[in-house]
Amino acid sequence: MKLKFVSLASGSSGNCYYLGNSQYGILIDAGIGIRTIKKVLKDLGIEFEQILAVLITHDHADHIKTVGCLGEKYNIPVYTTEGVHNGIDKSRYVEETLYGSRRIIEKEVPFFIKDFKVTSFEVPHDSTDNVGYHIEYGNHRFTFATDVGHITETVSKYMSMANHLIIEANYDEEMLRFGSYPAFLKERVASPTGHLSNREAAEFLATHYTPDLKDIWLCHLSKDNNHPELAYKTIDIRLFREGIRVGKDVNLTALKRTTPSEVFEFD
Repeated sequence: MKLKFVSLASGSSGNCYYLGNSQYGILIDAGIGIRTIKKVLKDLGIEFEQILAVLITHDHADHIKTVGCLGEKYNIPVYTTEGVHNGIDKSRYVEETLYGSRRIIEKEVPFFIKDFKVTSFEVPHDSTDNVGYHIEYGNHRFTFATDVGHITETVSKYMSMANHLIIEANYDEEMLRFGSYPAFLKERVASPTGHLSNREAAEFLATHYTPDLKDIWLCHLSKDNNHPELAYKTIDIRLFREGIRVGKDVNLTALKRTTPSEVFEFD
């Protein structure tokens, strides 16, 4: 069965991704409204009832806004670590407490959702807890690495395993430095537990590229400190310096902040 990937939204205002086949799928994060989730999936010809699970990366509002509704109203299992679940329980942004839908996972201990083999891994970020996800389906290996303060050996390991990589490119360093954010917020964004810049993402990709990597999606772009074209160009130029040609050796897409991406399909 063909595999589909789509970003419903990817940015500081809300994050949500779908990965599935013609019969079932999963959501990664749920930081946008339930009506938006349903409408986008319907417009793409994906049945909402096909969603078997939600994977949550961490407990910041732009990743968990709708998790209570999905879990308790629609009885969709919500998978994440105990630390993230505890953060969700305390969050003022989640109205429904997760009870029957709560599923606790451990980092780097694989589990299955139908034919999806899912492994979470530690990611440095200033949340209660934070994970990325490595998802295997047939010959496809997806890695989701969002809200990455800095690239550790563990993060590098799982990103290097992917042939489809969703990697954060949150901010342009010059835009952040000279932008309107107060000093404390600039420090927070650029800290080792903040976010990954365009340059940092580009450097990793250029130095860790292998021909196994087929697709790169740049996620969680800042509204105030980045532009999709700038993020794309930064990675494109850095890859070219290593002889890696975007569009020929690897596909590159900067995901939209508040609107859905196209549907990417894989045999």
